[in-house]
Amino acid sequence: MANGVLRYLLVCVCSLGFTWLCSLPWAWGLLSGLALHIAWGRPWRFLYVAWQTIKRDLLCLAAILRVKSSLYWHQRNHSSIPSLFSRVVALQPHKPALINEATGEVWSFKDLQERCHAVAHWALKQGWVEGDVVALYLQSCPLLVSLWLGLAMVGVEAALINHNLRQSSLLHCVGVSRARAMVYGAELTRAVLDVKASLEPSMVLFCMGSQEDEEARSSLAADHLDPMLACSPTASPPYTLCKGFNDRLFLIYTSGTTGMPKAAIVVHSRYYRIAAFGFHSFGLRGDDVIYNCLPLYHSAGSVMGVGQCLLFGLTVVIKRKFSASCFWDDCVTYKCTAIQYIGEICRYLLAQEIRPSEAKHQVRVAIGNGLRPSVWEEFVKRFRIRRVGEFYGATECNCSLINIDGKVGACGFISRILPNFYPVRLVRVQMDSMDLIRNPQGLCIPCNPGEPGVLVGRIDQTDPLRRFDGYVDRESTAHKIAHSVFTAGDSAYVSGDMLVMDELGYMYFTDRSGDTFRWRGENVSTTELEGILSGLLGQADVAVYGVSVPGVEGKAGMAAIANAGRQVDMGNFLRAAKKALPSYALPVFLRLTSHIDTTGTFKILKMRLRQEGYDPELSTDLIYYLNSGTGCYEALSPRRYCDITEGRERL
Repeated sequence: MANGVLRYLLVCVCSLGFTWLCSLPWAWGLLSGLALHIAWGRPWRFLYVAWQTIKRDLLCLAAILRVKSSLYWHQRNHSSIPSLFSRVVALQPHKPALINEATGEVWSFKDLQERCHAVAHWALKQGWVEGDVVALYLQSCPLLVSLWLGLAMVGVEAALINHNLRQSSLLHCVGVSRARAMVYGAELTRAVLDVKASLEPSMVLFCMGSQEDEEARSSLAADHLDPMLACSPTASPPYTLCKGFNDRLFLIYTSGTTGMPKAAIVVHSRYYRIAAFGFHSFGLRGDDVIYNCLPLYHSAGSVMGVGQCLLFGLTVVIKRKFSASCFWDDCVTYKCTAIQYIGEICRYLLAQEIRPSEAKHQVRVAIGNGLRPSVWEEFVKRFRIRRVGEFYGATECNCSLINIDGKVGACGFISRILPNFYPVRLVRVQMDSMDLIRNPQGLCIPCNPGEPGVLVGRIDQTDPLRRFDGYVDRESTAHKIAHSVFTAGDSAYVSGDMLVMDELGYMYFTDRSGDTFRWRGENVSTTELEGILSGLLGQADVAVYGVSVPGVEGKAGMAAIANAGRQVDMGNFLRAAKKALPSYALPVFLRLTSHIDTTGTFKILKMRLRQEGYDPELSTDLIYYLNSGTGCYEALSPRRYCDITEGRERL
């Protein structure tokens, strides 16, 4: 394959050079290249793939080269995110940078820089030095951006804490960061008070915002930060940053869907890489206004979104919390030309009644990840979105993917004609244990098109595109690294995510590891099933998972449905499900609940649902089971539950 690729490129380059010299159309060069390639004996199928993907691959290649050259330039020049931001401010000091949707307040780039300078002066006054960590526990607002960026100006690292966390989870995140201080929003005073006794005695607390419970703040011995910053100088601090482009910027936590959140290290070059790929890959422009309703403790909101403002001079509207009913009205009000989405946001928007603002907005591009194939086309058609910039990638990973040409349902692609330019692969794993399968030489086995596998990326710490900076916890970092994956002795990041590739190299998300279950001898994809069932139920929230039944091989499918007080006609639902699904994928158990637990980025939390299973006595929700005798869904009583678990009733 590699020799074929080199041969194909060689003949195409030669042919294009010949046609250029002869002043012939470029298409003649491609055609002549294909003809020469055929003459050299390459199979027609490879030529078909090359013809179908060459434009896509060249577009992506151009973006990669542009980002890569910028990364090396900034690395040589000892750049940092604060220094790059200062260049943007110098070019357009009075242009709107951040807009606070909650208050309508507009910060120009100069305003934002001055607020960052005030934070930097305050940090120096506290005696903090480069490498110290300060936990930021606030809701999304422009102030949060000025805090972490101002701290970064003097080398202090922010730990961006999910403002939804409480008690043990909050303590864990603050503890693993080894923060010297915590800045929290006044609305979160009670949450901080709950963990105060377990915090390090040396922890310094600062409160921001109007204080409704002055007594609680006093008991926390927290200093009020707002007046401190108001008195702090707004000129550039007398400090020279020692950190380089590959040094730590801040910490962002994983969602913690399978355990406690892990603190992922984000270095300056990684921040630039993520934002730059978004800008150069999805057709963003300097005059765009981005509507950002994503939480700023998450990389999609703080890096992909806010990064467009800090590094490329775009205006970003910050929404404190996503609201499906206000979404398009806000876009019209602020004349937004780009929106961000993640998880289930697009489905929530489709579930809303049609409103006039849908036809009045100026949104050109939607950027994000997790857009389900089952709602993609309907979303684009209804809301007149000209371009979807879907991408794949965790905060810490080195194997991000981009869907640069809007292929419906794909989260990205791997080039089939230049596979080694971007060393990312799908490799075979044991489906039950997720262990990597190796060949006799001890190397991982690449997946063929149509074969599910886990995504891995080769690690090269000297290459900003291939770095893996890992987590604060070394054990968690080591757990994500495998050796001798591509070649003997190499290292690779193991994503843990299952994807499948088609013949043209497009990649499709299947399931997080451990989320697929086996029933009746068939593998059932929870992600795919959730999308189908949600569509049948008018875009309702649906969580699908497998539950064990004593004496039965595999796991039976169970679907928790958020009916939000609405009645679900079991007969109509079953008839529609039978038309849309193979028999083995029909949920054996249904649970009607008021809501489905999700993370702040709308990832479904299934741990509690799995633990409670289908026992009707562990929940007040209505539970149904598919009676194999009557062929209907029937209410599951404690007696029927005992019959199933003791083998008296077969499923």
